Amino acid sequence: MVGHVVPDPECGWTEREAELLEVALRLLQTHGYDRLTVDAVAAEAKASKATMYRRWPSKADLVLAAFIEGTRESAKAPNTGSLREDLIAIGTNVARQAREHTSTMRAVLNEMSHSAELRAAMQDKFVRHRQVLIEDVLAAAVTRGEIEQAAIIPEIWDVLPGYLVFRCLISERPPTEETVRILVDDVLLPSLRRA
Repeated sequence: MVGHVVPDPECGWTEREAELLEVALRLLQTHGYDRLTVDAVAAEAKASKATMYRRWPSKADLVLAAFIEGTRESAKAPNTGSLREDLIAIGTNVARQAREHTSTMRAVLNEMSHSAELRAAMQDKFVRHRQVLIEDVLAAAVTRGEIEQAAIIPEIWDVLPGYLVFRCLISERPPTEETVRILVDDVLLPSLRRA
């Protein structure tokens, strides 16, 4: 299921651009990166090619924007009041989104190897936002007294999303709810609660 793309003042999307990104993401999931064309998105969305290329100069730019917007839901802190439940919620969202967008992620990662601009955009608009999400959840847990600040090391930010995405991209065992639970209960929480 394609995530609903909404206008985002932070990214500067208009309502029409949000519609174009939604069409791009739907076609991407249907046809894959290699068979997707900016022209096909323009035709499906009844937009001019000039409009598409003015906003997104390449297919890679369009795909990255569509992917980021389509997965925006997973970049919001759950704020359940419990570190464990927050981590479970984040992990569940990441696993679901990664399963839905596996082919898109592979395509974007492949394109990133050829484009410094795309790597920078992915770092700034996707990776950094997810890092801030984990930072916020851990800071809230420190405030509630669930963990100590000293237990938080930078590598912890990547463990949950990194492993779940890895399982989707590389492994023949896509992550399940049980994968998320084990990762949270047996890896993350013991690491974060160590004396």
